[in-house]
Amino acid sequence: MSAVLPVFKSWVPVWLIRLAIFMAILPGLILFGLSSVNITAASGYYGIEPADVQYSMLVFYAAVCGFFALERRFFIFTATREYFLLSIIVQVITAYICYHTHHAYILFIFRFIEGMANCMATSICITLIFGSLNNERAREIGYSVFYGMLLCVTPVSTFITAPILDNFDYNVLYKFIIFAYMPGGILLLMIMNNVRLNRKMPLYQLEVYSFIIYSVLLLLIGYTLAYGQQYYWFDDIRIVRSVIAIVLLMAILILRQLKLKRPYLNLQVFKYRNFVVGMFMIAFLYIIRGAFSVVSTYFTTILGMDPTHLGNIMLYNVLGIVFGVIISSRLLILKRPTRLVWIYGFICLLVFHVWMWFLFSTQADANTFIIPLILQGIGAGLLMMPIIVYSISSVPVYLSGSASATGVFFRFTSFAGSIALINYFQLQHKANHYNRFQEQLSGLNTQLTERLNLYSRIVSAKGIPVDQAAKISRGLLNKSVDAQAQLRYMMDYYYFISIVIIAAILLIAMFPFLNRTKINVKSSQPSPVSF
Repeated sequence: MSAVLPVFKSWVPVWLIRLAIFMAILPGLILFGLSSVNITAASGYYGIEPADVQYSMLVFYAAVCGFFALERRFFIFTATREYFLLSIIVQVITAYICYHTHHAYILFIFRFIEGMANCMATSICITLIFGSLNNERAREIGYSVFYGMLLCVTPVSTFITAPILDNFDYNVLYKFIIFAYMPGGILLLMIMNNVRLNRKMPLYQLEVYSFIIYSVLLLLIGYTLAYGQQYYWFDDIRIVRSVIAIVLLMAILILRQLKLKRPYLNLQVFKYRNFVVGMFMIAFLYIIRGAFSVVSTYFTTILGMDPTHLGNIMLYNVLGIVFGVIISSRLLILKRPTRLVWIYGFICLLVFHVWMWFLFSTQADANTFIIPLILQGIGAGLLMMPIIVYSISSVPVYLSGSASATGVFFRFTSFAGSIALINYFQLQHKANHYNRFQEQLSGLNTQLTERLNLYSRIVSAKGIPVDQAAKISRGLLNKSVDAQAQLRYMMDYYYFISIVIIAAILLIAMFPFLNRTKINVKSSQPSPVSF
């Protein structure tokens, strides 16, 4: 408790400190995944494409990733209580603007500002989480709690926001976020002293230019990956210009970092082999983790679940994540081989994806998916924290900040890459399957006519004119074909992801030196974002 006395008032019990931190960090985590809670509802409200909704989430993520390295200087310069209050005020104001706006470009701008403010608030909460744990296993527990919460962002956000989406317009979610900040923010400000967690350092020689270059680079990467398939990649001049700009900005950023005495991102981290391996594992994990959104799409579009039922069944995934995080933290404390933990996690994910491949159907009982969802959560929980701790521990302590920032970059690009892959399978493979089904149906003229007549008789029996009944019958048949095509693309994607998981397992098995890195959880604080 002595470690938290300078920060919190003496009369505050430990349980209240932890409750206040949890209440303060939860709205920010929900805000991160707000765009992905219901893409259809967001598209309908703002009058934009689903790709625009996906990009708004990437804009938020890019802001956190780009501001991460610079944020630390402001954190050191400002007193903790004032810094937290500033972050809350900015997030509330931006949420209020997002609540009122109907324009996509305004939404993008303020989602970026929201990301920066979220990075500030999360940085404080991470430090307070570690400071509130005062035992020999504080670091292991801190990592487990934080990354466990991050893994639960999507299912928890779906569960919490479901009643709002069922009864109100999409933009009311931002109004909910405004009020959600109040209890935790006020409570945390009340129990904190106005102290500093670090020695004050003046705001001089800030690498603002690197921040601008880096942020624009991230926004362009997100733009290319979010819209690439929709614009047919290099057939569109916008994607060509974006890729050229990415290459130029990447070259400028690298050259600038090599020349700076205090680089924004220290590229020396790539000299350490195990750190590079850790980045590959993060890329694998985030591409695989991104496939989980296909399950949500399946539940809503094929099985017809409403947001409430979707949120309820996603809680089983949260249960699996909790089990996985507890197991991984325990294995880390017991110094179990890193390779073994990773292999266990990827095997759980492999079983989940293969199982789901067999379960994809137009009709299914929701209870059938409980065990697979728990298994997916266990796999993600076993992998997330050990991979990131392993990556940061692979570099010296003085490079741990750059290692964390670089890890956020790889997580951002992998997350955006998973969106691009899903868009490719959804648009390309679904269209291929749809056309093939239509060709097969057109070749079965007799059966098709009989089926249409059957639909017409069913609809006509309800008093609908024959010509209108024929149109409805044709629509029902096309809807059935579309559902089958969508199922096939989902199965194709999960087959592809299963191959990726097998490749990851083989990679881990082929590199015995993975066990030679000594996990040093004291080397760095965790980086503030993931999904």
